[in-house]
Amino acid sequence: MEFLTFQLYGAMASWGDTAVGEYRPSSSQPSKSAVMGLLAAALGVLRNEEEKLRQLTNSLGFAVRVDAPGELIRDYHTVQVPSAKKNVHYSTRQDELSASKLNTILSQRDYRVDAASMVAIWQKQGANWTLSELTEALRKPKLTLYLGRKACPLSLPLNPKIIEIDNLRGAFDAACQDEKHLLGLPNQPTTTWYWEEIGDAGMQADSTYQRHDRLLSRKRWQYANRQEFARLEQREEG
Repeated sequence: MEFLTFQLYGAMASWGDTAVGEYRPSSSQPSKSAVMGLLAAALGVLRNEEEKLRQLTNSLGFAVRVDAPGELIRDYHTVQVPSAKKNVHYSTRQDELSASKLNTILSQRDYRVDAASMVAIWQKQGANWTLSELTEALRKPKLTLYLGRKACPLSLPLNPKIIEIDNLRGAFDAACQDEKHLLGLPNQPTTTWYWEEIGDAGMQADSTYQRHDRLLSRKRWQYANRQEFARLEQREEG
């Protein structure tokens, strides 16, 4: 089985989670929607090309190994919003700002500092891009790549690598990582893997849960649940 692996490291990253109101949290691991967005940018697929974005998401399996979840920091912003009125609904941000009276609220956004992960993807049926094409796109991206938010650029090359091996765990073990650049990160006592359904993961899951990060519509910011498996291991000292 063929896998495409690549590393993600940034001084700052933001892996969006379910957001309500003025709080924008960040998960401790990259979401599938964020990684598919990065691949789409590398290919030159624009945000308004919804069908291509859905095809990309649905045709690729996704897994991630979290080597360092990163330290959590919180940023604060002031945002103008209209007063709540009965039977008045605003369809767009422009509609909100055109209201006669605006109030100010304090919004919060979470980021991860020094977060390092390794991603593995594989093809499902109906894939429109080969792993070789995706590898080339990651080496020579057509659009700017970032880690969840535009304010979070990559801090190391992605080092994409196609690996032919029996199972997912083996692909992670054979992946190309800039370990010498990551030696300065705080020591992490554990390593965690997250993956979608696959024939042979090469490891046993500790838990299974639903992750709300499968893209339905980028225009309407609609996402669906997908099943994700997780395994946590203690690292060997030395």
